[in-house]
Amino acid sequence: QVQLVESGGGLVQAGDSLRLSCAASGRTLSSYTMGWFRQAPGKERQFVAAISWHSGTTYYTDSVKGRFTISRENAKNTVYLQMNGLKPEDTAVYYCAARFVSTVNYNQGAAYPYWGQGTQVTVSS
Repeated sequence: QVQLVESGGGLVQAGDSLRLSCAASGRTLSSYTMGWFRQAPGKERQFVAAISWHSGTTYYTDSVKGRFTISRENAKNTVYLQMNGLKPEDTAVYYCAARFVSTVNYNQGAAYPYWGQGTQVTVSS
């Protein structure tokens, strides 16, 4: 079992930056794929980014490429989402998710059995 706790959300202005953290407990994440998803009010959950913990390979949805960076820190069993150049359309609850090993369908939320509680990101214009 993996427990995930997100932090780092907040209210910022357009153009600002935030770094989200996802701390994992219960298992060492060296064999996991970690994902960030977001859900805005009235919208479906959307894939944002993913990273293979083992290889470090990263994946991004097109709308965040060049602005967001996903990374992991082995010593802290933590994955990060650095968000730069934030836009009002980035406003959402951001969720961290984990799955064992596979990166197949990395952008599909249903492929991840473990989820955090979410952290709110609000970007004002």
